[in-house]
Amino acid sequence: MEVVCGGRFLSPSFSGAWRESTSGDNTRSIINQSQMGEQEQVTAVMEDEKKDPEPVLDIIINNVVSSFSVACHLDLHHLALHGNNVELRKENGVLTMKLRKPPTTASIWSSGKITCTGSTSESQARLAGRRIARCVQKMGYNVKFRNFRIVNVLGTCSLPFAIKITPFSQKHRDAASYEPELHPGVTYRIEHPKATLKIFSTGSITVTAPSIANVQNAIEHIYPLVREFGKARSEEEMAEYRRNQARKQFPILTFEEVEEDLSSSEIEEYWEHM
Repeated sequence: MEVVCGGRFLSPSFSGAWRESTSGDNTRSIINQSQMGEQEQVTAVMEDEKKDPEPVLDIIINNVVSSFSVACHLDLHHLALHGNNVELRKENGVLTMKLRKPPTTASIWSSGKITCTGSTSESQARLAGRRIARCVQKMGYNVKFRNFRIVNVLGTCSLPFAIKITPFSQKHRDAASYEPELHPGVTYRIEHPKATLKIFSTGSITVTAPSIANVQNAIEHIYPLVREFGKARSEEEMAEYRRNQARKQFPILTFEEVEEDLSSSEIEEYWEHM
């Protein structure tokens, strides 16, 4: 079992074929992928599973929450009048500011404390925080980027099998809590590394932890425990799982994302085949 956290992972057999196919012409291979139908993508994933029976778990980081301070008092009304992409919520005493790159939403308090959400990595969260601080500085404040830290990380992982969550929660009563009337999943808490997991019968796991490393360690910790209570998926669930895996391994890129790397002749050839 191999766990990969952050970004997309290609199994060894697929990675070799990818390098061979892209060694001559990267952009052409990307365009050919975007033209593949869903059935071809699912078939490719199924063939890859036969070649590489060892399960590979792909953890997707959905949100990284960070906080920092600008070490000065802020006039929220002044920021609302002179800032871009801002919204003042007087009832809460907080100003929200949004960035396009990286896509982030910042909550700004008059004390100078700022919280950022929406990033998908720790480096991206730091970059977003510095850009928010720079935007505030340009409006005439003596800003200092202080006390940056990652507050919370949300990650998701889909297992290749369903889980019998009722017997699982009964065996691990010391750490698991299952209240089907309140929530459809099992809440499993880990002290070391610190993390909270939501385990669903479909095989989906949601992890909340203070760092990306803790998210990965939590999945490595929980996998052998839930594997004992694994069960075969229904045909509909398996088809949906394979479709999701196909979308992860074959990301559909827009033409604008690769247009900058193409020559004029390649662009004309692309539109001729559309």
